[in-house]
Amino acid sequence: MIQLRQICLVAQNLTETIDDLTDILGINTCFIDPGVEYFGLNNTLMPIGRNFLEVVAPIKDDTAAGRYLQRRGGDGGYMVICQAGSLKDQQMHRQRALDQGIRIAHESERANWNICQLHPQDMMSAFLEIDWDSEDDLSGNWEPAGGSGWIDDIKQDVTVDYLGVELQGENIDTMQRKWADVLGVASKNNAIKLNNSTIRFVKAKDGRGDGLGGIDLQVKDVSGIKSRAEKRGCLDPKGIVTICGTRFYLHTA
Repeated sequence: MIQLRQICLVAQNLTETIDDLTDILGINTCFIDPGVEYFGLNNTLMPIGRNFLEVVAPIKDDTAAGRYLQRRGGDGGYMVICQAGSLKDQQMHRQRALDQGIRIAHESERANWNICQLHPQDMMSAFLEIDWDSEDDLSGNWEPAGGSGWIDDIKQDVTVDYLGVELQGENIDTMQRKWADVLGVASKNNAIKLNNSTIRFVKAKDGRGDGLGGIDLQVKDVSGIKSRAEKRGCLDPKGIVTICGTRFYLHTA
């Protein structure tokens, strides 16, 4: 079993981006991870239902996130972070990646939490991170958010949950097969299904090349979200909410 648990965006200005996201989407902040300073970053996490939206921003020169900002011409989607249902499953996904010649960009093995980040160039879009949490709870304890202290910060009267992620590129057939093979799921109609969400693959049409271009959200207040987005300059000419260089597609709960 594999579940979308967290999406990470990268921004040049963390404070402004968090202000946009919390105001427009009606969500709360819940955790700041001091450990990301090791990578030359600051971050903030926000619960989306019982899953998470993270934003990172470089605080040093020559970071992977900084290079990603340069390559994609500004703020945008950065990581798709999944939770495997067991340690055995996480190791299986890791081996599937190695069998395809996909590079591991970073990994860490701990007593209660394993991380495996796959290189975005090899995944043809974004980092794919597959984690294992020792409690094996796909809707509860989550070490990247500090455990379980975030539960009181869940707010679902505006934004309810994730429905999926949109990955864009030039060769979406190859990209789709690669993601499906690593995640061990079936692919159909330019999409793959995880336990709780869908990853869609679309042609890049915004001039930004391969990457994480959009997020599908289940929401209760489409008009309110769009009104706040327009006030903050985050509604594009097509009426799509665009925050941190990422399109947010709103689906009524």
